[in-house]
Amino acid sequence: MWRRDQCGLKELRTTRKPLSGAPESVRSLTLMGGKVPSTSVRINATRNPRDGETDLDRSATLQLVIAIARALKEIDKWVRPHLARQGLGATEFAVLEVLYHKGPLPLGEIRDQILVTGASTTYIVKKLEQRGLMRRRPSGEDQRVVFGELTPAGRKLIGGVFPVHVEHLRRAMAGLSVQEKRAAGHLMRKLARHARDGRRGGLPKG
Repeated sequence: MWRRDQCGLKELRTTRKPLSGAPESVRSLTLMGGKVPSTSVRINATRNPRDGETDLDRSATLQLVIAIARALKEIDKWVRPHLARQGLGATEFAVLEVLYHKGPLPLGEIRDQILVTGASTTYIVKKLEQRGLMRRRPSGEDQRVVFGELTPAGRKLIGGVFPVHVEHLRRAMAGLSVQEKRAAGHLMRKLARHARDGRRGGLPKG
């Protein structure tokens, strides 16, 4: 943090420790209420405040990515063992879950819902078909379109797995209040929309 006195910018040191495991480029920069700025940031902030803001934004961006990745890694530790005991991987569960809640869907829409490539979707669907958990059928309106749907066995399996899965997620996220979860969800959706729309505008060169 910084304050201005008669001599210019003066550093206000904090005792907060850097984020363990973060890259040096992240650990050496300041976030609001966080760590002490690196020398380069102090120089840039003195010469041109806009440059300093850019460096701080870069630091905040990297720390957010690290925080999201770590949170997902820890949440995965709560849910993956339960799915594995049912003979399901994360992608297989995702296919069953989307069909359970949305009903029969074209394979392309299943792919879009669970965010995997078309080749991976075909592979997972074949595995689930072999286990008798789902089946494919042509569309009654367009023979070129193939739908995926649950079998009775698949519906029974996911109907038992899903409530336990949600409870594991709830326990993993018990450190946040309902209001904090809603606020975090709002920010993540905003982040996803901007990232998606920004990508359509073209990726930066380099």
